[in-house]
Amino acid sequence: MAFRWLTVFLDFPADDFDAGVAFWREATGSGLSPFRGTAGEFATLLPSAGDAYLRVQRVMDGGGGHHLDLHDDPADGTLEDAAALAVSLGARVRDREDEEVIVVDSPGGFTFCLVRWDGETAVPAPSRMDGAGASRADQLCLDIPPAVFERERSFWAALTGWEARSGSRPEFSYLRRPAGMPVCLLLQRRDSTAADDRVTAHVDFACARRDQVADLHVARGARVAGTFPFWTVMADPTGRRYCLTGRDPETGRAPTQA
Repeated sequence: MAFRWLTVFLDFPADDFDAGVAFWREATGSGLSPFRGTAGEFATLLPSAGDAYLRVQRVMDGGGGHHLDLHDDPADGTLEDAAALAVSLGARVRDREDEEVIVVDSPGGFTFCLVRWDGETAVPAPSRMDGAGASRADQLCLDIPPAVFERERSFWAALTGWEARSGSRPEFSYLRRPAGMPVCLLLQRRDSTAADDRVTAHVDFACARRDQVADLHVARGARVAGTFPFWTVMADPTGRRYCLTGRDPETGRAPTQA
């Protein structure tokens, strides 16, 4: 089984869709594809060069969030093979859509889709906006309740075949992504577990100048929700949380990893 590309979906409730899409277009320096789907609910954020890896979706039920598409190479197995592997590792198939998409929940309840790889290989360069330096939305952080952290960590490592490594702090692990992959998967152990807690996610930006990028995002409608030594927690105009980190936008590495 070989996954050749990842796509991160930003899922917005209908009332937040227009404002959310407008902000994320600006924050990532992206264009926007035509809307598609039976109700025009999908669109792709288009980089100025390279292959797209960010998409938006209008959802009619629930509060939105994020999900992930794993692009499977048809030469290495079918989508049903990938789904069977996921199920053997503890996942649950939720839906199948026209033999093109299989919707799956991880053991901790994080939704992802298995889709066919269409030959994407070119990772877009970081964007450079208004003197804030380079930045790129290059990481999806899975926020995992402590009771299921080890199981979720083992699941994603086994499903992708990517080595799980310890992060810079004890609550973090990450999967060592292959060269040419647009998104890193970071796993964060949350502090507590509620009875109905599920794995959620947020997007991280790698920023050459974190403070300047924060100012730029605030000028476009975001707000600073918290400032820490190595990252800044932000909320977009719809309230969606994301983080600005001081990693290299070209390599994704933290300064101590350089």
